[in-house]
Amino acid sequence: MSGKQALIVVDIQNDYFPGGLWTLSKVEAAAAKAAQVIAAFRERGDLVVHIRHEFTSQDAPFFRPHSEGAQLHPSVINKAGEPVVLKHYINSFRETELKQVLDDHGVSEVVVVGNMSHMCVDGITRAAVDFGYRTTVLHDACATLDLEFNGVKVPAEQVHAAFMAALSFGYAPVISTAEYLGQARNAA
Repeated sequence: MSGKQALIVVDIQNDYFPGGLWTLSKVEAAAAKAAQVIAAFRERGDLVVHIRHEFTSQDAPFFRPHSEGAQLHPSVINKAGEPVVLKHYINSFRETELKQVLDDHGVSEVVVVGNMSHMCVDGITRAAVDFGYRTTVLHDACATLDLEFNGVKVPAEQVHAAFMAALSFGYAPVISTAEYLGQARNAA
């Protein structure tokens, strides 16, 4: 690990948790791992950037504007001074200040955690690499849900595995939280 790092916490919001409008599989376990990484970044004094998705219509299936469901989940809530980037698209860089925030802090490496593996985690990882950031994804700090396509039901575990496999093939190292934290300790 070299260069300035930032942790990007993607869409860990209330609607994805039990009782929300779009509950993900094993989201609580993934958020607990994300919280461990957030704590490590804070302890080192490294940048933590929170991404918060809101759709622009009240008719949205989840993350409705100004709703409680669209707020950051208490398990990963930002602290004073930690930027919260509001987005309206899958790609967290699209029409947001995210790149400016990273560049203003001299960031060259990003670590990605959050939701959903097959959408916003995938989108930000590919975009970050395309922008030239050295990018790592912590697979067990990400969550998704069951999908269906053309009559085929795909369990969340398989959706997650397929997207992590694709990212690790050509975009970024995809490692566990424990592996990342171990590397960070050894580098210190």
